[in-house]
Amino acid sequence: MKLAGHDRYDYSPLRGRANYTWPQGKRLAVYFALNLEHFSFGEGLGAELSPGGPPPDVLNFAWRDYGNRVGAWYLHDAFDAVKFPMAALVNSAMYDYAPALVAAHRARGDEIVGHGRTNSERQGTLAEAEERKLIGETTTRITKEEGRAPEGWLGPWISQSLLTPDLLAEAGYRYLLDWCMDDQPIWFRCRGSKRIMAVPYPQELNDIPAIAARRASAATFADMIVDQFDEMTELSQARPLVMGVALHAYIIGQPYRLRHLKRALRHIASHRDAIWLTTPGAIAAHCAEQPIP
Repeated sequence: MKLAGHDRYDYSPLRGRANYTWPQGKRLAVYFALNLEHFSFGEGLGAELSPGGPPPDVLNFAWRDYGNRVGAWYLHDAFDAVKFPMAALVNSAMYDYAPALVAAHRARGDEIVGHGRTNSERQGTLAEAEERKLIGETTTRITKEEGRAPEGWLGPWISQSLLTPDLLAEAGYRYLLDWCMDDQPIWFRCRGSKRIMAVPYPQELNDIPAIAARRASAATFADMIVDQFDEMTELSQARPLVMGVALHAYIIGQPYRLRHLKRALRHIASHRDAIWLTTPGAIAAHCAEQPIP
């Protein structure tokens, strides 16, 4: 029986791949991604604290907006305290709505990653021309504000069409984060002999699936981060691995959850000399020179 496939990459078992190291001989690369998202008021998509009522859905809009107004700034203080870099996954609408927040990431030296125009829409449902327009508008705005084009992309709602990797590669992107099938970066085949790298992005160590969907407690989510870190530190002795943590300020920036996240950050910080604390863009750049599948 022949199943439908994507033809983006071949099966490659983790065991037996070429060995390499991260900078300074490190074996585990760790990055934190903070999603900076803005939503239309009274329309479009959005995570829900509770089932939304008729529009305008004030409760859920305000809950999400708490992240931009308050929670993200708590997170900046927490990451500054341990001197951790972040990757800011930016809806381009944030430059109009909350420019000071994106500017704070710029001042930290964080990587700015393309994350669509707004999380009120999905790109995977669009026709090719409309999806190309979405990618182009996002890229143009980030380039204008940051003085350089973004190198990485995460689709809003991790939504892709059958052509998304092709369109991203053609737009000049070096890597994407949407696929969660590996703990190492791999190459995707794209049309026209182009290629784009898939850098691991977590769907387990991600506060939306873990907390909003599966209802994990703040303490459990922090324990998940610690356990993942400890186990991957051991596993990485055999091969280089990537550990990502995905955060949303309206969820993890709530003070009672933040308290537990800080515990996990301190645990990782206590082992910082043994790992590569980095960004997905730096991981992609390093792997471009390595024998990855």
